[in-house]
Amino acid sequence: MRINNVEFDNIAFLAPMAGIADRAFRELCRRFGAAYTVTEMVSSKGLTLGDKKSGELLTLGNEHPCGAQIFGDEPEIMAQAAVKCLEYNPEIIDINMGCPAPKVAMNGGGASLMKNPELAYEITKAVVDAVDIPVTCKIRSGWDENSINAVHMAQLLEKAGASAIAVHGRTRKQMYSGKVDLDLIYEVKKAVGIPVIGNGDITDEQSAAIMLEKTNCDAIMIGRGALGNPWIFQRINAYLRECRVIPEPTVTEKMAVMLRHIQTIIDYKGEYTAMREARHHAAYYTKGMRGSAALRKEICSYEHFEQLEELAFRIVKENE
Repeated sequence: MRINNVEFDNIAFLAPMAGIADRAFRELCRRFGAAYTVTEMVSSKGLTLGDKKSGELLTLGNEHPCGAQIFGDEPEIMAQAAVKCLEYNPEIIDINMGCPAPKVAMNGGGASLMKNPELAYEITKAVVDAVDIPVTCKIRSGWDENSINAVHMAQLLEKAGASAIAVHGRTRKQMYSGKVDLDLIYEVKKAVGIPVIGNGDITDEQSAAIMLEKTNCDAIMIGRGALGNPWIFQRINAYLRECRVIPEPTVTEKMAVMLRHIQTIIDYKGEYTAMREARHHAAYYTKGMRGSAALRKEICSYEHFEQLEELAFRIVKENE
């Protein structure tokens, strides 16, 4: 699998997720076999104005190859932002045309571009002309069930110079509810000559194989299925390459990786911020374990890493 001159060692990618896919999580997923990762989305306006947080979101570590994702609705500003992204050495610039969050989609960016394919074309062309690395776009099936236009959008983006397109097979109106439309992703794949990345409802080896079989896509992108579950990449790779099923990680393994994950966030952001972010991550790492609801409530009160360590040791003792 390759996107222009960028080569990948497998076809399981980590999706960009705001508030989740930070440097620590990207590096963790890369260690477990994610072939490619993308930063959290960055405001093009904020980046061009020198916003400090935007720079932090774009800071890369050992997770290469990695894409820098930007959003906005002004071609010139998006082009300027793409050039700024080059300072952080990403392999790819990715344009967000699929975020359903109201604060993004109701202000011209993200999934709102599905309602304005001509503007999406102008943005993509401006960014492609501004940088010398591949430009990709992440889209949805459409704005709502009455405007399913992913095929038309993909063709326009290819014409504008996009090197690949990731398709989340849901409308903006659906957000993350309902089932992903695999048939639509298949139609997009048939309609363009550039790589198509299938996204949506990939939670295990079987759903990954179904996405590939039903859509003929070139790669798959995993989002929520990786939360508290970085092993998903390792498992999917083994299944697709060797028809081999890797056993589920033990509770001990899960807790060890959780602690390493949170410690890395602390290293990058400090304990105060990391422990608040840990509440979300830890809820996923402990999902399905005995008393998980009570555990989530307990974790929300934690202020220090030592408290999480003590909890992890207790969970291992009680579950194994």
